[in-house]
Amino acid sequence: MVSTFKIITMSSAVEEKVINIYNDHFYDSGSVHINGTRIGCWKSKGHGDQTFLQVLENSCNPGFVKLGQLLGKDRLFSYFDLFGFGEKTGIDLNGEAKGIIFPIEKVGELELVTSAFGQGISVTPIQQVTAVSSVVNGGKLYKPYIVKSINEPVNNSIIVSNNPKFVRNTISKETSDTMRYALESVVARGGGRYAYIDGYRIGGKTGTAQKVKDGHYMENNYIMSFMSVVPANNPKAILYVAIDNPKNTALLSSYTTAPVARRILLDIIDIMDIKRQEDGIEKIRYWDDEIYYILPNTIGKTKKEAAKELFYYNVEYSGVGEMVVDQSPNPGTYLSAGSTVRILLAN
Repeated sequence: MVSTFKIITMSSAVEEKVINIYNDHFYDSGSVHINGTRIGCWKSKGHGDQTFLQVLENSCNPGFVKLGQLLGKDRLFSYFDLFGFGEKTGIDLNGEAKGIIFPIEKVGELELVTSAFGQGISVTPIQQVTAVSSVVNGGKLYKPYIVKSINEPVNNSIIVSNNPKFVRNTISKETSDTMRYALESVVARGGGRYAYIDGYRIGGKTGTAQKVKDGHYMENNYIMSFMSVVPANNPKAILYVAIDNPKNTALLSSYTTAPVARRILLDIIDIMDIKRQEDGIEKIRYWDDEIYYILPNTIGKTKKEAAKELFYYNVEYSGVGEMVVDQSPNPGTYLSAGSTVRILLAN
């Protein structure tokens, strides 16, 4: 299992009010010991003092160990059931698996805390997407489906139609609001920063899972994943990206799946015509972040005037003349510095 499962644990803790993600703190020294087993953070020296919002932003395993202990096995595993883990979603695909969740009677302290950060259990991608959709949509779990309708080929009349089927409530709207903010914060300030898109409110969570073979963890063999939602404040789409055993890259989803997810999210934004929003969480800027500008309108201007306005871009000219008669992309497009802008010239 992967760290995207931490979304479920955090949602459960917020719903049960065992923590306040903004005010309650956890000190991460780099590891904790449970029944003689060391559980480490990916940051070997730890993150130090954090709010629980930062615990999620940093995907800090010891912090989620604490959440598991605060919830206890009965409450935590009741939420696993509530979100549909350990049972089929009923999606219209053959061969759906139930996944593997510890039977409650076999859950000791170690199983409790490792389950809290997603280790030792197995769930399917569609279970994760279904559950996280419930987290961000106000707490309503729906039965997923692939085929929207089957139509008669001649007159296009609908023979079979699928519509959203409500299953049950999982969390309150208040908890859902909190989690949408928290997931947006992960992208703006935490491990999901490479999925950030200027002007759009993206929520997300990275995941890194070590693969298992014959009951043992495989060396340097991981599934990297990223779960994202757009827009975070009013979700229209959920995206789940997973890469099986990526090569020649850092073993962190921040550097592997998050950039891939970002490119797909841009397509989703375009296809669904999702409007820009300027009131999202301000991103913590890093030296290697892309900088975006609104592309000016150079049509009707001279080549020299256009060159001045397109200072931040790589400009390619075609046609003969000194006046700009067309440009691509269109004026008003949000475009990263260094991108190519094509200018058509004429007299």
